[in-house]
Amino acid sequence: MSFIPTRFWEYLITTILIIMAPGPSVLFAIARAISWGRAIAVATVFGNAMGMYLVSFIVAFGLGPILQRSDAAFLGVQILGGLYLMYLGVEAIRHSVIHAENMINTESGKPTVKRAIKDGFWVGALNPKTLVFFAAIIPQFLDRGSTDLTLQIIFLSTIFALIAFTSDSIWASIAGGIREKLSKSPHQLVLMRRGGGIVMIALGIFTISTAF
Repeated sequence: MSFIPTRFWEYLITTILIIMAPGPSVLFAIARAISWGRAIAVATVFGNAMGMYLVSFIVAFGLGPILQRSDAAFLGVQILGGLYLMYLGVEAIRHSVIHAENMINTESGKPTVKRAIKDGFWVGALNPKTLVFFAAIIPQFLDRGSTDLTLQIIFLSTIFALIAFTSDSIWASIAGGIREKLSKSPHQLVLMRRGGGIVMIALGIFTISTAF
């Protein structure tokens, strides 16, 4: 098939190595699992993968290089993404202070699956490093003589999103399982939610700081 590059297997190995190395997306998934549990974390991971997938279409149709060349545009996207991560962290901490005795039964403040997908989507879509990967790394594996470069980018991006979703879901499930074992008391659950919120805020600060 013409949309499958001849260097596909090299790309596959590269992608697996990049994704398996714990990075911000993995830490974000773990933080969500600690704050809200396995189901919300996996929904967040799904949204994150969809956000990254959207970025791949932006790159495929020619907008990616614009952000690569424009420092101001890149900086703006990175700051926006960092601020959103910080907002999610603050929300997790804010809801952790609800009366502890009601926490286990009511799960007060817990986002819906739809909201979790939305949160993850915007974190993935506003991650400029994802755009750089699609704009700078993927082109190295394309068959430049082919007339189906756009289809090749979309195909390779689909593979990336699927692998990222699988890998991050495993991390989220492990963290969610640990949370379930430790959250036998409201006090422990409060501490875990605050810890997850702090991790998300730290990721936001790190994202913004790397922009400068």
